[in-house]
Amino acid sequence: MSHLLPILTRYLRGALVTAMVFGASLASAESVVLDDFAKIDGWRAYPSEGASATLTSIPGPHGSALAMDFDISRGRGHAIARKDFAIDLPANYQFTFDLRADSPVNNFEFKLLDAEGNVWWQKTLDFQFPTEWTKQRIARRHLSFAWGPSGGAEIRQLKAIEFVVSCATGGKGRLCIDNLRFEPIDDAAARNARATLDVSSSREGRTPAVDPKGSVVTDWLPASGAAESMSLDFGYARELGGLVIDWKPEEHASEYEVALSDDGATWTTCASVSRGNGGRDHVYLGEQQARHLRLTVHPRATGSPVTLQRLEVKGPDYGASPNAFFQAVASDAPRGCFPRYFTPEQSFWTVVGSPADPSEALINEDGAIEVDQGCFSIEPFLYVDGRLVTWHDAGERQSLERGYLPIPSVEWKSGDLTLTVTAFASGEAGPQSRLWATYRLSNSGAPVRAKLYLALRPFQVNPPWQSMQHAAGWARVARIAYRDGIVMVNDRSVYPLDTPSGFGATTFSSGEIVEHLRAGQLPAETAVDDPLGFGSAALAYDCDLGSGGFREVRLAVPFHGGGIAPVVNQAPENAEADAAKAHEATRRMWEAMLDRFDVRLPSAAQPVIDTVKSNLAYIFINQDGPRIQPGSRNYERAWIRDGSLTSTALLELGITSEVRDYADWYSGFQFASGKVPCVVDSRGADPTDEHDSHGQLIYLIMQVYRFTHDTAWLRTRLENVTRAVRFIHQLRELRKTDVYRNGTPEQRACFGLAPESISHEGYSAKPMHSYWDDFFILRGLKDATSIAGILGEPALQAEFAAERDDCAKDLYASIRLAMQNRQIDYIPGCAELGDFDATSTTIALCPVNELGRVPEPALHNTFDRYFRSFEARRDGAVAWKDFTPYENRVIGSFVYLGQKQRAQAALEFFMKQRRPAAWNHWAEVVFPDPRTPRFIGDMPHTWCGSDFIRSVRAMFVYEREQDDALVLGAGVADEWVHDPAGVEVRRMPTYFGPVDYSLKRADGEGGAPLRVVATVGGHLSVPPGGVILKSPLNRRVRAVAGDGRLAAPESDEIVVTRLPAKLTIDY
Repeated sequence: MSHLLPILTRYLRGALVTAMVFGASLASAESVVLDDFAKIDGWRAYPSEGASATLTSIPGPHGSALAMDFDISRGRGHAIARKDFAIDLPANYQFTFDLRADSPVNNFEFKLLDAEGNVWWQKTLDFQFPTEWTKQRIARRHLSFAWGPSGGAEIRQLKAIEFVVSCATGGKGRLCIDNLRFEPIDDAAARNARATLDVSSSREGRTPAVDPKGSVVTDWLPASGAAESMSLDFGYARELGGLVIDWKPEEHASEYEVALSDDGATWTTCASVSRGNGGRDHVYLGEQQARHLRLTVHPRATGSPVTLQRLEVKGPDYGASPNAFFQAVASDAPRGCFPRYFTPEQSFWTVVGSPADPSEALINEDGAIEVDQGCFSIEPFLYVDGRLVTWHDAGERQSLERGYLPIPSVEWKSGDLTLTVTAFASGEAGPQSRLWATYRLSNSGAPVRAKLYLALRPFQVNPPWQSMQHAAGWARVARIAYRDGIVMVNDRSVYPLDTPSGFGATTFSSGEIVEHLRAGQLPAETAVDDPLGFGSAALAYDCDLGSGGFREVRLAVPFHGGGIAPVVNQAPENAEADAAKAHEATRRMWEAMLDRFDVRLPSAAQPVIDTVKSNLAYIFINQDGPRIQPGSRNYERAWIRDGSLTSTALLELGITSEVRDYADWYSGFQFASGKVPCVVDSRGADPTDEHDSHGQLIYLIMQVYRFTHDTAWLRTRLENVTRAVRFIHQLRELRKTDVYRNGTPEQRACFGLAPESISHEGYSAKPMHSYWDDFFILRGLKDATSIAGILGEPALQAEFAAERDDCAKDLYASIRLAMQNRQIDYIPGCAELGDFDATSTTIALCPVNELGRVPEPALHNTFDRYFRSFEARRDGAVAWKDFTPYENRVIGSFVYLGQKQRAQAALEFFMKQRRPAAWNHWAEVVFPDPRTPRFIGDMPHTWCGSDFIRSVRAMFVYEREQDDALVLGAGVADEWVHDPAGVEVRRMPTYFGPVDYSLKRADGEGGAPLRVVATVGGHLSVPPGGVILKSPLNRRVRAVAGDGRLAAPESDEIVVTRLPAKLTIDY
């Protein structure tokens, strides 16, 4: 073995080499045992806060093994087993280990760390841990950069390896690891290898052909009458992911197996087909590694011959995941046969659900409906004139009922036929909530005979690249059965209210459902089990439509068990009545929730208010119980950051009880130290430090009081406020040591701030002293001082006021020094970087309300610079990669700065970024090309939506903290006032009660001056600073008559002198 020592020395510096194994491992002769776990002294457990992890030695398949017993029941925690290994990594390599576990479904992570704090990982979401010892392989190509200062460079020197169980469903368990190996890979061996082929028989004396790499075999004609096999020897241990087999028409093998082997002696069956339907077969193997492959075909029942025309061995990417496999299959099928995201293109969707229910469906722009998170979808198809009509073949249009209610529809137009798919949820959260889907096919032309197919397919609406908290894209469908008029898909029931013309189910190996539908046929089976989880099925409805005729069919899918089951196979009039009753109840419920206020604008501008109301509805749908959450899939968690600002949007639109419940619920998760968790979900509080959270809880509590004036409730939350303020004090003291008082300018810029955190996502690679945190801390301290004063607690009020003033002093000193250190003239995002981030700086204006105290001219410079870049992006003068609709906040910022024309420009641009526009919402990320197939966060993202609500509301009314005034009309567009419809605001909640007002142009005759008539009323108490009406038009006010006066000569502010008020404003 002496000839290996130089190689091993090069790769392993200080690693424990306990064994060396030689063999055909990815064409490399070197295989190094990093750890045989005879001893586990070097391994350490690192549980997250609230979790536990202990390491022990147990018997393993090769001697001893490592066991990590973990408990991640509390919160979204994790458990880590870590050991240092010093390895210089070659250009290509892999790690292997044996794994078994007794664990609920959770996420499994394999991590590599370097000495600089960079992390690379393979993270498998919702991992089904093997209960028996199973070999795992992590190749270099499996590893992606996770975080760290390098920003994504390749890892060259390994410092440590981690095995991690992170929370998906949580719970307790045991993870066992054995035989950890490192294998450098010599890619040249694969390039030099030559494949050989052996067959058990061949008809007509014909020898099948194989290419030198063993990737393609052609023209195998096995003898009939017995099982025959074909074996490939690749000449090295090859990575592969599946096969594509083309059979000669009418001579396909209905039954065959695929087996793999490392040595040609011991074989493992990796795929088995029992009811093949011929044509082209895509065979999924998953990611495999083997030197030998064997295909065994069985005789046809008819006795006719089998002819394999072509077999292609696909690389590992083909079988890397079910999503990768279906993307490959989709690329081989006509466009429209598979979901748009497999093309791959971005697909947009919206959410369907009942307020506060934990389950929600999704409907995408093409009409497919995902019945619940992670579940199968119901996808429509039409069969007309011998042709299958898919989403690709139809002209599509999306809509919401009445333009704003969360009852979405998708319309297909194909010739004279129009198919309208509508989805809605009925019933209160709980056992009675259910999803409804209606399909209306209408004909505007000559009589036609058509079929409507509703396919049940193993695909979510959520695209594969949306895999963050849970795997998206493919959805396991292991069993489908149709019994007693009900379709069972796994453990979910689909109730067809109208009797279908037929039903058929199929395994993937017998032909995916659309293969059958393209022929205008249903599979013969009505119940199938698919071990791959690739099962599919379809309901069929015959539609014989005269000119002007239509047919409607309806499905119901309960979100939960325990409710009253829908009735299936009804007469059409009864099915229509049931669905109509549920639809009407849902419509009335949403109207009552969303129409508590009203703003009427000219018709061209009314979509702005429709978008406000739709996002209000989406907030309710994304809510789970008391948890206010920004999304229904990836972001199905309650961040206090998102929640406090979303709660403000709700309060500003008249929603109080839900916000109070949320504040009570979230307060219960405050740690004993006073620390406020950044996020809470069904598993509890997340221990990650994000220092904006402490101020945000206080702000939330005060916002509830501002809109309810409920002093008794406020007192119940005083203890939470006090503990949060004292925790803030402790945090700030950590940055008041001598090194921050007298250190370098960069260190002194951090004096008195909260410590570094990753609350701002831009600092996730490396935590920073983010001013986002400190502005929210200041907001909390201001509100804590007010709370103590309201509750008559002078000692607390003095304590909180002192902390507030000290925080403000240190914050503004830090900003000035950071600007000086970096030689910049704008407000930076953090103390260290001098980074430009106007979207983050918006919070200084609202909700922190520090206009007049934030350093000038830096504040105005910040938004001037932002607007220049905004115009360049809007006008196409610069290329842009993406943006987040958190920028909706800048609409309000321009209002507060008195720049309403800029606010209108931003409003117009962001309204155009709704996707699809008719559904009135945004994802978290927007790309210039809407079809960019990349992660977009969640949709609808209701923190982005709440930013829009708060900004639009500020255009009509906002509370000005500096002088305790109520400001009206500060962002109203001139064209809205000039339009004969004018502007009418009704029942708009404020701190001082609901306000009504109107603005209408009323020019006199014969050259009389330009005039606007304003009325102000409502159940409004006059605030200490009065009611201020901003000039409705962006021009000089010449005179004011009636119940108001100019605040000062040349001012654009009009002081309303009495209520109710009527004013005439001349220009």
